[in-house]
Amino acid sequence: MAHTDARRELIEKVWADAWRQGDVDALDALLSPAYLRHGADPHPENLDAFKAAIVSTRAAFPDLTTVIDDIVIEGDRAAIRWHSSGTHENSFLGVPPTKRRVDISGATFARFEGDRIVEEHVTWDPRALLAALGIISVGQD
Repeated sequence: MAHTDARRELIEKVWADAWRQGDVDALDALLSPAYLRHGADPHPENLDAFKAAIVSTRAAFPDLTTVIDDIVIEGDRAAIRWHSSGTHENSFLGVPPTKRRVDISGATFARFEGDRIVEEHVTWDPRALLAALGIISVGQD
């Protein structure tokens, strides 16, 4: 139980430091140097690419808040449900600022080796972000 609580506390602290404060080097306390992050792109991100993605996301959405809704830890696995909100103030992935407020949510499934996460699978709907920015419309025929 203490090991699970320590992992939960570390995840919460590091996410707050990286996503809320922009201190991406805080990730080094949680993520392995061999870390890989799998998402919609067929090529996983390594630790440096993930840090760069956080920096560019926070630059585009300077008021970004990311909140952890739930963490479930069992053995060497963790499931993290989260949501993020922010205003699109600067260019993001080539999209000029729309000044629109966006809300997205997703889940991250992590695997630990020892005290560090070596791999994550992230699931969220990028269409929800594109729709919130007014780039695409969803659910309309």
